Amino acid sequence: MKIAVSVLMACVMAVSVMAEDKAPRSFGEDLAFLKKHTDVLVLENGDSKVAVVPQYQGRVMTSTADGDRGASYGFLNYKVIEAGILSDKEKKGKLEEHIYVFGGEERFWMGPEGGQFAIYFKPGAKFEFSDWFTPAAIDTDAYKLEKKTETKAVFHHDCELLNHSGTKFTVGIDRTVKLLSAQDVEEVIGTALPKGVKVVGYETDNRITNNGKQAWTEKTGMLSIWMLGMYKPAPKTVVVIPFKGGPASELGPKVNDTYFGKVPADYLKVKDDVLFFKGDGTRRGKIGISPQRSKGVAGSYDADGQMLTLVTYDQPTTYPGYVNSMWEFQKEPFKGDAVNSYNDGSPAPNTPPLGPFYELETSSPAADLKPGKTLKHVQQTLHIQGPEKLLDPLVRHTLGVSINDIKEVF
Repeated sequence: MKIAVSVLMACVMAVSVMAEDKAPRSFGEDLAFLKKHTDVLVLENGDSKVAVVPQYQGRVMTSTADGDRGASYGFLNYKVIEAGILSDKEKKGKLEEHIYVFGGEERFWMGPEGGQFAIYFKPGAKFEFSDWFTPAAIDTDAYKLEKKTETKAVFHHDCELLNHSGTKFTVGIDRTVKLLSAQDVEEVIGTALPKGVKVVGYETDNRITNNGKQAWTEKTGMLSIWMLGMYKPAPKTVVVIPFKGGPASELGPKVNDTYFGKVPADYLKVKDDVLFFKGDGTRRGKIGISPQRSKGVAGSYDADGQMLTLVTYDQPTTYPGYVNSMWEFQKEPFKGDAVNSYNDGSPAPNTPPLGPFYELETSSPAADLKPGKTLKHVQQTLHIQGPEKLLDPLVRHTLGVSINDIKEVF
């Protein structure tokens, strides 16, 4: 079965930006707002629509399975989008000095975030928020639109990056966003879609090329492709990540749940081969699954909205390692996670959440590329909405649990 996700940005914030309000908006309302502030490409096939913004690195901002009046699945930060990209003087001392939290349900990023090979900390910087800066290539740079059809958009960007160890990377970025048909979705999940459900799915093909003269190695540092998706939280939304069972002595820990302090039991339940993590946007926490454990799929279920979200990706069987993004000088810089999930919440006392939102994330292996060589990372995002009796077989097939299992875990 071809299944196989979307911190981070939030992973560090001591400052936050609130969305303008928490009222749910339709896809049409979100689209109209975006069009007031930036160019938007809409990929569509009937009621299935995906909104893509070239100015935000070809980011998928939101999507819907039910036309303009349907639910809008991506989190949009209205205040930041409305303010636009500020001058250095305007953003001095603000969160935008470190990152623009535009939102969006799938954005292209690169790792590692922390450690001696981090691209978010300049040489000599301390691993502290005040020294943490998102590279412009994945924050404010617009990507060039190379091609556009009704169902596909192709982007390109060239950039240079510098890591904490002083290595310079000359990088070519290629990104294709493609709307999937219902038949495509069935091929991804490996089963037929029942009549009576609404679905939108898209696939992104993301590539980085070493355009420099030196190879990227373990000694100088390697980059990775990192896909993050920000979704609208709900009180009964639960993230579900199946993983390979087995002893820790062979596969390592089942989950890394200590990114921001250990996640409490009322927000995370870990079974033999599956975990459940709240996506309600009320308590900040992050979890990760290693490539040894990952099955290449993560999902979430919103019981109130009766909506299943799946994020799948192509996971290679051999790789040089996965970059480690912990904020410290690392003993094992290439033993990072392949799949992550983040639940937003207050990052500090008396500080509002960033959104709120929750995230599903996937990462490629570290890119051990010789000059002229390319690394590819392909991800699929699916939203399927309908009655629980129709969704339950899909949940069982893709995530290995029932909807009742999800609803009753917390």
